[in-house]
Amino acid sequence: MPDFTLRKTMTFIEDIHHDGGPAPDTPRRRAAIAALVANPFAGRYEEELQSAMDDLKPLGLMMTDALIEAMGGIEGIDGYGKAAMCGERGELEHTALWHVPGGYAMRARLGAAKAIVPSAMKQGGPGTTLDVPLGHINAAYVRSHFDAMEVSLPDGPRADELLFVLAMSRGGRIHERMGGLSVDEVRGEDGLR
Repeated sequence: MPDFTLRKTMTFIEDIHHDGGPAPDTPRRRAAIAALVANPFAGRYEEELQSAMDDLKPLGLMMTDALIEAMGGIEGIDGYGKAAMCGERGELEHTALWHVPGGYAMRARLGAAKAIVPSAMKQGGPGTTLDVPLGHINAAYVRSHFDAMEVSLPDGPRADELLFVLAMSRGGRIHERMGGLSVDEVRGEDGLR
């Protein structure tokens, strides 16, 4: 069993009151939680990685619960995304370990979420910026929810660490007006529309 020792977590909360136009009735909230963990595969090639995703499931659930709390509760959360970064001794495939534990944890806690969880992966060191993509939880074609939240930790990931991030949002971009499928038109049957 790989050891993904947790070094620290950090939570980011952003309330957007306007973006150059009139203030909306309710500010838009975006939040992200980041975790720095030891990378048990750093510096070596490991053929079989998939089983290690199971070891990360408790971390995904813990981070999801903390993120929902930071969002002020589950009500109205309609956007999500995830991202991962490995330090210089890791490989990009190590960041893919986050697909199942991060994505399925949010989908499980948010209920009937149908859309695939947008994802980004990267290699970098301490302070490297990671853009976490966001999309609507039930329909990938909802343009108002295409977004990204920037996350950076000054002290990670170190060379032998992984940085795992989950993000959620409530509402589309402030002043969105690019058309496409609206939230009111979402059927939520197949994750696309």
